[in-house]
Amino acid sequence: MGKIAKLLHDFNEFVMFKHTIFSLPFIFVAMVVAANGWFGWRLFILGIIAAASARNFAMGVNRYLDRDIDRLNPRTATRPSVDGRIKEEWQLAFIILNAIVFVATAYMINWLAFALSIPILLVLGGYSYFKRFSELAHLILGLSLGLAPIAGVVAVEAKITLWSVFLALGVMFWVAGFDLLYSLQDMEFDKKMGLYSIPSRYGHTCTLFLAKLFHALTILFWFFFVIEAHLGFFAYLAVIVSAVMLWYEHRIVAKDFSKIDRAFFTVNGYLGIVFFVLIVLDIWLE
Repeated sequence: MGKIAKLLHDFNEFVMFKHTIFSLPFIFVAMVVAANGWFGWRLFILGIIAAASARNFAMGVNRYLDRDIDRLNPRTATRPSVDGRIKEEWQLAFIILNAIVFVATAYMINWLAFALSIPILLVLGGYSYFKRFSELAHLILGLSLGLAPIAGVVAVEAKITLWSVFLALGVMFWVAGFDLLYSLQDMEFDKKMGLYSIPSRYGHTCTLFLAKLFHALTILFWFFFVIEAHLGFFAYLAVIVSAVMLWYEHRIVAKDFSKIDRAFFTVNGYLGIVFFVLIVLDIWLE
């Protein structure tokens, strides 16, 4: 039992499972809005499985493909994917297993979810390649999580609505913005390795400006989402609170780059939860 517990712990560290919290609230925001309330236990369970397996696949691919880079970076050299705790063949098996679970879950949801499952996996797996040749990698990562609300509305309605596109664009720029801030930690390392992160190519001043621009677009698109979905007071409050939290995030980072982890994990983690709770309140009290 001790070996199994250790292996589970290592795989949890391998994919940082707790960070699923970034995408999960926005899947359920879309599902709640699409259903105008509770969407049923079946979709709730399938939604969790789909979200977890998709993120596990994405993180697994990222860790597996980045082994050569992560070994050389002091910040990432102790990851299970490079320090020998998880063998390469186990990493590949984990990736394949989660891909199968995701596609199978999509099949059980509806025909459109199944049809989109393979293209979604291709997008999720593409991030690691992009950062080797394009600064657009930050937006590809944002798109990966931005697909979450699209998946949510597809699960409930078997179609893609305009409001879900606005919600997804907001998530895309939200994630891309905080990924820019997070990438400041590896700015010098990325320069040395010739990676195409925006901090390594254009410096921290440009990075901070683009992160602010991306987060301004986040708030704009979330306002469009609230308007197009015909939501009410608490939904507008969700967007306003999100704006305040993002402002606080930038304030933390601008003062001290050593607090990037706090801004990245704490503020953004709470943002998704608060947004979800306020949207649920809006639907419930309508």
